[in-house]
This record gives sequence, C-alpha cells and structure tokens, in this order.
Amino acid sequence: MNINIVCVGKLKEKYWRDAVAEYSKRLSRFCSLTITELKEERLPDNASPAEEQKVIDTEGQNILRAVKNDDYVIALDVKGKGLSSEQLAEKIGDLGLQGRSNLVMIIGGSLGLSEDVCRRADFRLSFSAMTFPHQMMRVILLEQVYRAFKILHNETYHK
Repeated sequence: MNINIVCVGKLKEKYWRDAVAEYSKRLSRFCSLTITELKEERLPDNASPAEEQKVIDTEGQNILRAVKNDDYVIALDVKGKGLSSEQLAEKIGDLGLQGRSNLVMIIGGSLGLSEDVCRRADFRLSFSAMTFPHQMMRVILLEQVYRAFKILHNETYHK
C-alpha cells in the first residue's frame, strides 16, 4: 500500500522531526510512505473572516493539487467520524482488499480544511473533538497508522 500524508506546514522542532522519522522507519516494512508538506499561507495579524477564508481556500487548492483522481482520501476533520485503533486498522485492511492501494491522509493547516477538500474526501476521520497542533497531529497520525498495521499483522504493540 502507498500512503501519502499531505500536510500543511513544516515541522519546525527537532523532536517532531525525530518522531516522524522513527514512525516512518517503522512503517517502511508495511507500506510505502510519502509525506508531502505544503506551504502554510501567511495569515495577517487581526485577520478578518474573509482573510481567514482566503487562507483556507488557498491551502485547500494546494492540497487538492497533491491528490490524484484514483487516490482514496481520508481527511482529518474534527467533524468527521471517530474510529478506534482497531476500526482504523480494519478500514486500512479493507481498502487494501478492495485494491485501493493509494491512500492519502490529509492534515489541514491551523484554520482547518476547505469545503472543497472535505467534499473530495472519501472519508472524514476525527481523532477527537479537541483541536491539536498540526505538527503534533502528524506524529499521532503516523503512530496510529503504524498501530493499525501491527494490528492487521497480529503483532503485539497495540495494547
């Protein structure tokens, strides 16, 4: 399976980069992993709602350019459906059985995802009703994908 994590913004702190590198290494035995970092649009101080919407829309257009027509897209969205680790593993396993070998998982910027991105998503996944920094979310997502593959291969780790 080919998994592409499309995310807005770069990892600034070394500890986030180290964590991403570790999970990327662990995942290499289960899938081909790509991380596509997109530019985070500059938001003016005291931005108006219209300026915020422009940032969301521009980031959304950049996200959609990184997605191919045959990709199965999972957008991380606070309004999405929550899954347990086992359910996420089942979803990834089912996609593989259906021949959906290109999976794109999207982490939006600090203002969230555009409506166009949400409409393009095949599935909207919520990790929590809480909001997390997108740098942290990247690590959490990679850990959960790794956990899912361990579950699918009946390997110990997830308990």
